[in-house]
Amino acid sequence: MKIAWVTRSFLDYRIPVFREVDALTNGGLYLSWSGDYVPESVTAKAVATLGDRAFPLTGEAKVGSEDQHHMANRNVSFRWQPGLMKHIRALDPDVLVCDGFFKWTLPALLHRVRHRTPLVIAYERTRHTERNAQGLRTLYRKGVVRMTDAMDCSGQLCKDYTVEDLGMDPARITMGHMSADTEGLQAAVDAISAEQITALRDRYGLRGTVFLYVGRMDDRKGVRELLAAWRSAGLGPDQASLLLVGDGPLREDLTAGSADLGNVVFAGRIPYDEIAPYYASADAFVISTLEDNWSLVVPEAMACALPILSSTYNGCWPELVRAENGWTFLPEDGPGFAQVLQQAAAKGRDGLAAMGQASRALVRQYGPENAARSIVEACEMAIAHRKR
Repeated sequence: MKIAWVTRSFLDYRIPVFREVDALTNGGLYLSWSGDYVPESVTAKAVATLGDRAFPLTGEAKVGSEDQHHMANRNVSFRWQPGLMKHIRALDPDVLVCDGFFKWTLPALLHRVRHRTPLVIAYERTRHTERNAQGLRTLYRKGVVRMTDAMDCSGQLCKDYTVEDLGMDPARITMGHMSADTEGLQAAVDAISAEQITALRDRYGLRGTVFLYVGRMDDRKGVRELLAAWRSAGLGPDQASLLLVGDGPLREDLTAGSADLGNVVFAGRIPYDEIAPYYASADAFVISTLEDNWSLVVPEAMACALPILSSTYNGCWPELVRAENGWTFLPEDGPGFAQVLQQAAAKGRDGLAAMGQASRALVRQYGPENAARSIVEACEMAIAHRKR
């Protein structure tokens, strides 16, 4: 099977999935992406993985800008890669894979219409993230669904939206294409010594139970709500610490607003290849998002043996957060959020460590191998549907 995967952008976490898809198809993956948008370090990893079947394309035309807070459906933008349709035609694949409905999917869709090549769409969105979708967007998506041969949804919430709101046939949907580099992170964390953990904790003045946040500092991520709940929870400096890793437009304001708290630390942006010690030094992971499709920091943290405190606006919680490995909450419910923080702290480091092992066992079902299988299965479905 020859797969042409056409995607505008991806980050490090996708590399193991590409590697597994390529292995399952005996070297049949041909990957094309925007060399203007994907970081050079990630491009280098993709090229190292696929060799001359990796195509970073440049010269993308842009109309409109990205929303700095990354909220869904807040802006209108158009992206066009000159020569992309010709490039796809030259590849002459057995099946096309695209991410989502917009950006680089339109040229692939036009290729599908003209050349009848089966089309798979890998999709992440949920009814919550699309609650503000304009009618024209939804109408366009419904039209694309009618011409799509198969879809791979990230999880159940995504599938529910795709079937019930967009009209996709559930018999032509697989689930599970999103995956973190769980094996790589687990190995990296397990290689970190107790001395290294102590050094990192001492560097940031972390005491007691350490709660970790990893993500952007913007409106979408609910960091204001996290800090408000932390203040309400009343966890003392000797009892617990909150370590926030990441950067964004709100970082300066958030840092100033929590300066009076003696147990909140902002570490700033940490490169992906250097993040493992931060996971290793934590006792629990918290994601307070107000809007996320399938947040990959959750399986990352689980692979690092951390229990999860998750907002129910995070699209992966039905699959990944259970009683044995975490808690869920509504981030705007301040008292409820604070209570969850208190409950986690009351578990103590040993109790949280046991929950972290449950996280690690659960996330093994959602690694790169599972993601690759779901994508290849969707491709097989698409080819069979096109033949019919």
